[in-house]
Amino acid sequence: MSKEKISIVGSGLIGRAWSMLFASVGYQVVLYDILPEQISAALQEIEQELHKLARNGTLRGTLTAQQQFKCISATTDIKALVRNAMFIQECIPERIDWKKSLYQQLDAVVEAHTIISSSTSTFMPSLFSSDMKHKENVVVSHPLNPPYYIPLVEIVPAPWTKAEVVARTRSLMLEIGQRPVTLTREIQGFATNRIQYAILNEVWHLVEDGVLTVADVDSVMTHGLGLRYALLGPLETAHLNADGVSDYFQRFGKEIYAVSQTYAPTPKIEDGPTLQRIAQQCEEMVLHDKLAERRVQRDQFLKELNELKKQF
Repeated sequence: MSKEKISIVGSGLIGRAWSMLFASVGYQVVLYDILPEQISAALQEIEQELHKLARNGTLRGTLTAQQQFKCISATTDIKALVRNAMFIQECIPERIDWKKSLYQQLDAVVEAHTIISSSTSTFMPSLFSSDMKHKENVVVSHPLNPPYYIPLVEIVPAPWTKAEVVARTRSLMLEIGQRPVTLTREIQGFATNRIQYAILNEVWHLVEDGVLTVADVDSVMTHGLGLRYALLGPLETAHLNADGVSDYFQRFGKEIYAVSQTYAPTPKIEDGPTLQRIAQQCEEMVLHDKLAERRVQRDQFLKELNELKKQF
């Protein structure tokens, strides 16, 4: 209960999740937003969620829900937010103009030792830190949604980020029970989205060309590849599916190359008849007014899956 101060910028879903994760090991968390009513609502939701997790037996850490909640306070004063903070986790919406403005504000008041970390899934850190005097302390710590149940965090440095900052950020993520991967350099889309987008591009073409329905595309993942990848990554899967990974690619490399040559160009997916078809079929799978209920089911499944993975 005497740990250092960690500050969270933004009280939305991701900001609340980070607050709970840091509080789970006793960090003194200060949550910031611009409107008092947003802060009040966020604190109420955090308290309710912590007690719900405790009732379900899925609360992180050894502290009680009430002890963890006492670790979390809030402010609308950015100077109070950064004062004596060892780490700041930014969780504002994905608008580059908003991020640039926020980082300039932080840069003017932040202490020289404080790490400033972004939850962004979209922007490379160089895009919003290049003009900062403390730019060497800026890094991306990109969580997957929902962060409390999916432990992966992508740590992405800007070209000028100090190695010490990357190392300290990684250690912090391990301390709160997350599973960090560290990119050696920034790259558009980071790692998770680059892999995810490659899958989305191909399933888009499969639906567009009438090869599979949306439900069948998703079944390929949920009843096939997803079952493997929940416990084994694609390279270990290949390693186990032959006499080692070298044997796998020697056997199947030509086929992989031949199939890959048939992939269509990257589709423009923001509009058009294919999107309408996919949206209609997704709506048939999960009605719009059932999305919240389905998210609860997803989160419960992720909790149970994480417990299973601990045995693997």
